[in-house]
Amino acid sequence: MKKVKVKMLQGEEWQIKGDLILKEEKVYVPKNVELRAEIIWLHHDIPVAGHRKQWKTTELVTRNYWWLGIMRDIGRYVEECDLCQRMKNRMKEIAGKLKLSEVLEKLWTHLIVDFIMKLLVVARKDAILVVCDRLSKMAYFVATTEGTSVKGLVRLFRNNF
Repeated sequence: MKKVKVKMLQGEEWQIKGDLILKEEKVYVPKNVELRAEIIWLHHDIPVAGHRKQWKTTELVTRNYWWLGIMRDIGRYVEECDLCQRMKNRMKEIAGKLKLSEVLEKLWTHLIVDFIMKLLVVARKDAILVVCDRLSKMAYFVATTEGTSVKGLVRLFRNNF
């Protein structure tokens, strides 16, 4: 009792057994940050404990120990646990049901357009405009230059399609 600077215990829930102070049959842990952190570590970080979340760790610690602010200390410890933060399930909205893609009926109404750039210069052309039809998967290739402007792209479409 001298070590934890307690002069007198009040109430029926407090007892002294040997060197331990018990509250409701649980070991009272004095205000020692390192000791409390080690107790939480033993019930949270070791492989048998399995890095449980705050409530499971609280349940494991409070089976045998008690101190003022135990839930707050365990909550902070779990929030600061690097492994728990990396493995945490992120709660997101459920995506919903998948929707069928619309069925295409006409050729060349839905296109996929891309550029192939950084090619060797041949006949002053160093890029290729790729236009692909989504329905037939037919691709059309137009040689162009890398510096093609928006007006140039419109001109390529008008002249080639």
